[in-house]
Amino acid sequence: MQLAELVRPQHRRGARPDTGPSAESPAENPGQAPVGANGTVEERRKDADDMAVAAFVLGLVGLLVMNMLLGPTAVVFAALALRRGTARRGRALLGLALGVADLVVLAVLVTANGTVAWSFGA
Repeated sequence: MQLAELVRPQHRRGARPDTGPSAESPAENPGQAPVGANGTVEERRKDADDMAVAAFVLGLVGLLVMNMLLGPTAVVFAALALRRGTARRGRALLGLALGVADLVVLAVLVTANGTVAWSFGA
C-alpha cells in the first residue's frame, strides 16, 4: 500500500469507506503479519493488554496512596485499553472502577476533613 493511499484513501464508486486504519490483506502482504497504524496487530493488542494491567495496578495502589494522581491515570489507561480492544477486558474494567473509586475516596476525604491526606491511626 502506498503512503498516499494511507493519507488520502481513494474510494471506488459504491464502495463503503473504511472506518479506521485498515490492515493490508494477506494477499498484498504475503508472509507478514497485517500492519496497522501503530505496528502489527499483535503489538497493538499487547500494548492494550499492558495498559489494562497498569490501570488495575494503579487503581488498586491509588486506594491507599496518592489517589489524586493515580486515580485519573488508572481511568485514562483503562479507557485507552478498552478502546484499543484489549483481551483483558475484565482487568481494564476493574482498573476503571478502581480509578473512579480513588476519586470518590478523594472527594470524601476532602469533604470530611478538608484535606487530601489521611492515615490509618487515630
